[in-house]
Formats: sequence, C-alpha cells, structure tokens
Amino acid sequence: MKYELGFIGAGNMAEAIAQAAIESGIVSAEKMITADPVGQRREIFKRLAIKSTDDNKAVIGESKQVLLAIKPQTLSAVAQDLQAVDSRRQVIMSIMAGITTSKIATAAGKPLRVVRVMPNMPLMVGFGMAAIALGADAQAGDEALALRLFGAAGKAVVVDESQLDAVAAVSGSGPAYVFYLAEAMRQAADQLGLDEHSALLVEQTILGSAMLLSKSDDTPSQLRQKVTSPGGTTEAAIKQFDTVAMRDVIIKAIKAARDRSLELGA
Repeated sequence: MKYELGFIGAGNMAEAIAQAAIESGIVSAEKMITADPVGQRREIFKRLAIKSTDDNKAVIGESKQVLLAIKPQTLSAVAQDLQAVDSRRQVIMSIMAGITTSKIATAAGKPLRVVRVMPNMPLMVGFGMAAIALGADAQAGDEALALRLFGAAGKAVVVDESQLDAVAAVSGSGPAYVFYLAEAMRQAADQLGLDEHSALLVEQTILGSAMLLSKSDDTPSQLRQKVTSPGGTTEAAIKQFDTVAMRDVIIKAIKAARDRSLELGA
C-alpha cells in the first residue's frame, strides 16, 4: 500500500497527531493521506505536505493503518466505506469517544482489527495522555504504531478496553478539571486585586506544579504536605477544602464522568 497512515477526518486532533508523526520521524508526510469534507481542513494538511482528499475510499484503499478521527455521531456516515477494509493487511485506529471496537466492526458489517485510543486535549501541545486498547479481532503488535504516535505527542499506555471509560473520566476529561480550578484561582486573584497579573500567576503555578509532580519521586500527598506548613496560609486553604469535602466532591465527579461514558457507549 502507498501510505503508512491515513486519516478519516482532518480536525485539530488529527492535525496534532500528524505533526507529531512528522516531527518525530515516525511517519513522513509523503507516507500519510487524509480525507475530510471541509476544504479548509484539507488545506491545512496540504500545507504539511500531506496528500488530502474528500474521498474516504481513497484513504482506506491505500493506507496500511487508518485512523478514524471523526465525531462519534458520524460513524454511520463512513460505515459503508469501512466495508472495503482488508483486515489481512490493514489496522483501524479510532479516537472516537465512547465508540467501542465492537461498534466499529458492527458498523462495517465485518470483523476488523481495531485499536481504540483515548487521547486528551494536551496532545495538541505535545503533552497529551493517551490510553490504547486492542479490539477482540486485533492482533498482537497492532498497537505498535499507536503507541509510537501518541507517545510522540505526550505519553501513552496500553489498557484493557473495559478500562477506557475510567480513563475517559480521569485523563480524557481531566484537563477540564484543571481548567475549572484555573478559572476559580483567577477569579480569586482578581477579587484580591491581582487582576493585572492573575493569568500569569495561575498559569505558571499550575504548569510548575505539574512539572514538579512529574519530576519528583514524591507522591501528590507528600508534595502537598511539603507546601503545607502547620498554622500557615496553605493549611488555612486546605482546611477550607476539607470543610466542604472537596476530595469527596472530586471523586464523585470523576465517577459521574465514568458513568456517563458507560451510558454513551451502551
């Protein structure tokens, strides 16, 4: 086949994956192709020197691995095209949220070698977290390219597909939890008269804390304790969190996200 990797869908996530593939040398631009109905998105890929078309069949017919980077509700629109997949030679990757590997095979009307990936938004800046799962008809090693691709745009791990709903709740939705905290911190900074510098204070604090957590051998609990001096300002804040059972609220919220992921995939 002419191409190593083909994209069905040329959105922002697909663009980030393609850029990571090129920059890391995993797949060269001339070995990729994308299909998307929106001309503007095709032009973006053309500027990356990636062949672009509006024909899904052209991608499926010439790509060793096909990445479904489309919205879950559009799966039915490409189902007929997926019937042309040759599972002896081709692997399907999917980043569609909530769509199981079996649903993709059912839509195509045939067994497929499907590798399902749950990435998150920071992938777009090279700091993503992705979990990868093999479908029932996938073969050992089918996950290799996905591991390299998503590892080049952050970190990637292999999990059982049954764990992906929990992954969606923790790391898939996780960036929104951080942004929610950032919103509250900026609002507090503004109310305390720091409006001119609130954005920088909050962004650098969250970035630095994440980097410290990544590089330190300490657990989150140990790092928190190091910042929290007895009788100090941080302790006053932590006590307020505990008063409203903030830890329990966060855990319940993540479980609610997991439950919703299960509902969407049912």
